[in-house]
Amino acid sequence: MRAITVEQPGGPEVLRLGEVPDPVPGPGEVVVDIVGAGVNRADLQQRIGVYPPPPGASEIIGLECSGTIAAVGADVQGWRVGQPCVALLAGGGYAERVAVPAGQVVRPPEGVDLITAGGLLEVAATVVSNIDLARLTAGESFLVHGGAGGIGSFAIQYAKQLGATVIATAGSPEKLDHCRSLGADLAVSYRDDWAAAVAHFTGRGVDVILDNMGAKYLDANTRALAPDGRLMIIGLQGGARAELDLGRLLSKRCSVTATSLRGRPTEQKATIVARVAESIWPMYAAGQVRPAPETRFSLADAAQAHAKLESGDNVGKILLLP
Repeated sequence: MRAITVEQPGGPEVLRLGEVPDPVPGPGEVVVDIVGAGVNRADLQQRIGVYPPPPGASEIIGLECSGTIAAVGADVQGWRVGQPCVALLAGGGYAERVAVPAGQVVRPPEGVDLITAGGLLEVAATVVSNIDLARLTAGESFLVHGGAGGIGSFAIQYAKQLGATVIATAGSPEKLDHCRSLGADLAVSYRDDWAAAVAHFTGRGVDVILDNMGAKYLDANTRALAPDGRLMIIGLQGGARAELDLGRLLSKRCSVTATSLRGRPTEQKATIVARVAESIWPMYAAGQVRPAPETRFSLADAAQAHAKLESGDNVGKILLLP
């Protein structure tokens, strides 16, 4: 089969289309013929060599896909060849086929194009698992950084469905308008003093923050938290090391949690995927949540897709099509 390989860590130009062996389903696994694969920030980190796959996972980049069942391994119930599906992956999405534990595979949401569905599951699983952990409730305030990306576009809509007041940061007037169109009550440029704007808007700080920047925003995020606030760190685009003011956390009874979806045990990921299928897919079917705008590239143009995401110009989701 054809797949994208990485010759050596580096820029987008190190991505190459080549031939690799076809995957074979092990016990409890299925093989998916991929029609759409989501491109995520974590993929860029893997490409440059700072985010390796978990032990035993495919070295091929790609954390989510959609397609049809091509083969079913032993001990798998409920799937047959030809059925449409979406899958949460530890790796392997930038290819024509991938083997994945059956618990991480679900039917796509009704009414959503199968290719588009290839960019929904990793986003939804990340956001829902973190918002569940943060215990966001109706009437609280919620801030997501990077509101115009795949994660942000979904998080804004989902938090609104939960009854939260939603704040988003983004980097351009176009992206700020996109955040507002999804329901953000306040959209503010991260190029300005967003922390001051948030403080003025809420009058007390933010109850829950979903952050993909890590070290760069740690101080500002903890300042922006309301009493009993919760900071959920899901990415390290701004670095991994920073000083944390524990006195500030103590005085406001705040918490900082860092989570990663990719490295979780299969059983945990299966539980999260089932939660998404049960709670989030009906929201897509009912039009309460809609897919983010998307840009599609062929699998052979994976380097261009990475360059587009790295440029910061992209709004919504990027997909690769084998």
